[in-house]
Amino acid sequence: MSGRLRVEHTGALATVQDLGRPGHAHLGVGRSGAADRASLRLANRLVGNAEGAAGIEVVLGGFAVRTDHPLLVALAGAPCPVRVAGRSRGMYGPVQLAEGDRLELGSPTAGLRTYLAVRGGVEVPPVLGSRSTDTMSGLGPEPLSEGDALPVGDEHGAVPGVDLAPQPELPDELVLRVRVGPRDDWFADGEVERLCRTAWQVSSDTDRVGIRLAGESLRRRGDDELKSEAMVRGAIQVPRGGQPIIFSADHPVTGGYPVIGVVTPADTDRASQARPGQAVRFRPVG
Repeated sequence: MSGRLRVEHTGALATVQDLGRPGHAHLGVGRSGAADRASLRLANRLVGNAEGAAGIEVVLGGFAVRTDHPLLVALAGAPCPVRVAGRSRGMYGPVQLAEGDRLELGSPTAGLRTYLAVRGGVEVPPVLGSRSTDTMSGLGPEPLSEGDALPVGDEHGAVPGVDLAPQPELPDELVLRVRVGPRDDWFADGEVERLCRTAWQVSSDTDRVGIRLAGESLRRRGDDELKSEAMVRGAIQVPRGGQPIIFSADHPVTGGYPVIGVVTPADTDRASQARPGQAVRFRPVG
């Protein structure tokens, strides 16, 4: 073990996340893992970890930890003010913490989730091969609380010689590529086109399970019920009220509402950074 991170503030929600626990859907267990996998991978690469090492996912900032040992960390995802021992530091590059240093994250200027990677990874006990918190099933560690002490694993491999990995700014309006179907035939004529020309608004009732969207309700062809079928990350499920939900990291493995389309895998990470009130549009591909 290479020290501990002691949590002093959690903000809205802070959880331990890696790349999830795939392969257990037949047991009713979803993959979970980081909602923005690309950002966790980047933060891990910046400190010389394997991309799947466990880090901390912070929602809307307000997070603070203190270390009892010199540690190398990096931050990626939603850009936010960063202070170490009272001094401003940057994101998207390695940051050295001395013993006793306090790391603080302010509110993001855009996006929703910021990822903290620490060299050696967060070594809480794994469950079904993953250290991820699944907020739907309850598997994995509890969401972080003030006073939690997180063990850090031993260092392996070389630290990359990178000072900064600049990232593009997050857009004001999010455009997501979507593959139409498989249940688009459950909707009235013209509804798929309306899905893609509407500027939907992200609801405040959004979490790691799904991104709820608000707009003019999508109309079905009839009143039939769909038998439960398998669900995937990025599926756009439309409940009876007609307001779409984009399934995110902790989505259920089955669902009984029709899926009008599926966000492409490359864009599900981008979708996870959509904040309440933000406009979202869909662009059909394939």
